[in-house]
Amino acid sequence: MITVTVNGQPHTLEEPATAATLIEQMELTGKRLAMELNEEIIPRSEYATTELKDGDQIEIIHAVGGG
Repeated sequence: MITVTVNGQPHTLEEPATAATLIEQMELTGKRLAMELNEEIIPRSEYATTELKDGDQIEIIHAVGGG
């Protein structure tokens, strides 16, 4: 198990964990969002291969449509 911080809140994941795993666990699959890992933006195309480690700091921003 690892613990990461997501938007300021602790979140526990089974190892091995990737950015894609986190998105699935948070039920955000298919949503428009941006993810930052330790102050670096992760391209969506790299979510499946970006491994998360204990102590990582993650920010997830949801895109909201409107007009």
